[in-house]
Amino acid sequence: MISFFKRKYVCAVIFSVVLISFTLFMVLDTFVIEKIYQTVPPINQETSETESGSEGKQSDTKPEKNDSENENESQSENSGAVLTENSYKDENISITITTHREYNTEIYVADIKLSSPEYLKTAFAKNAYGRNVTAKTSSTAKNVNAILAINGDYYGAQEKGYVIRNNVLYRDTVSRDNEDLVIYNDGSFGIIRETEISADELLKQGAREVLSFGPALIENGVISVDKNDEVGQAMASNPRTAIGIVEENHYIFVVSDGRTRESEGLTLLELAKFMQSLSANTAYNLDGGGSATMVFNGDIVNKPTTNGKTIKERSVSDIVYIG
Repeated sequence: MISFFKRKYVCAVIFSVVLISFTLFMVLDTFVIEKIYQTVPPINQETSETESGSEGKQSDTKPEKNDSENENESQSENSGAVLTENSYKDENISITITTHREYNTEIYVADIKLSSPEYLKTAFAKNAYGRNVTAKTSSTAKNVNAILAINGDYYGAQEKGYVIRNNVLYRDTVSRDNEDLVIYNDGSFGIIRETEISADELLKQGAREVLSFGPALIENGVISVDKNDEVGQAMASNPRTAIGIVEENHYIFVVSDGRTRESEGLTLLELAKFMQSLSANTAYNLDGGGSATMVFNGDIVNKPTTNGKTIKERSVSDIVYIG
């Protein structure tokens, strides 16, 4: 009888160990273990240090200041670009960053004017599409020589939702009731519902990028979120990231701080109202919270935080950038 109970006890222990190990593996496989499905070289990646300093591109290091010039300006000998602490300008790209104080929150706005939509780009962390493939926004921005970057939709945190980057379809699994931002080849923006159109059809219509997070904040100049529609986390004041278009080749990147004593954060409706005040014709909410990050010329502009106690970047799966 004693031997029977011992065997039963041992079997129970073994079963528990196996169950715990399997559960731990599933958690690690879902949220931690990196799985690269496809390597994706950066668009127009330069092949040498000389080429990386060519016209319209940002070099890996900041230009040294010339004492004979304004101490707040730097001029690249290779590109002819004029760079200051909060602006960049060359013959194709103009960026001006301003800081605003609204809703008891610090909000950072990058006003962007381009000669062509080709300078509005996206990039995957570590040049790879996959599961749990992440890097800090600043690291990915440096990897692609971005002048300006914000975090993207963090596609890797979701199992569903369209993923189209640079005219390539990576995921076509529909996320019901999801609103996506479509950036077309001509640089125009559109808002679509995944249940109403397939990813293949979007490609046929000229979709270059599809970001799947949301919701849409502004459509055709009209705010498309409502206070009564905000539930759960959306009702809370949080760090936010948003992208908008004012007119042809005129874009705005917006990132707000939040969860700190200095910055309360924004609701989606407050973010939409702020984007409307910037004359955004279409605006879209990207991943926020601890992911909300803006990087300019290699420096982090805002104060990213997950818990409000530590100012620290979160690693994410993708960025939207200018370069």
